[in-house]
Amino acid sequence: QVQLVESGGGLVQAGGSLRLSCAASGRPLTNYAMGWFRQAPGKERLFVAGISRFGRNVYYADSVKGRFTISRDNAKNSVYLQMSSLKPEDTAVYYCAADPNSVSYSYIEYDYWGQGTQVTVSS
Repeated sequence: QVQLVESGGGLVQAGGSLRLSCAASGRPLTNYAMGWFRQAPGKERLFVAGISRFGRNVYYADSVKGRFTISRDNAKNSVYLQMSSLKPEDTAVYYCAADPNSVSYSYIEYDYWGQGTQVTVSS
């Protein structure tokens, strides 16, 4: 099993930036493709960004392309989400997740999840 812990969320004004971190323990992160998802109150959990095991391939939801950047440091067993030009509609709980296969846009495919970190963007 792998344990995931997110950090870096908070309250930011529209146009601002935040960097989320996801620290993994239990197994080497190279065993997993990683994804970031978000869930707003009353809404489904949506794919935000994904990165392949060694960072060769990255994927983004259309809504965040050009504003968010996913990266990973396997030596530190960590994944990051740099968020810029934040908008109020980015407000949600953000989760990192591990997929033992390849990056998937569906949350169903991910086996392990962190507890989430709240991101609130004020207008």
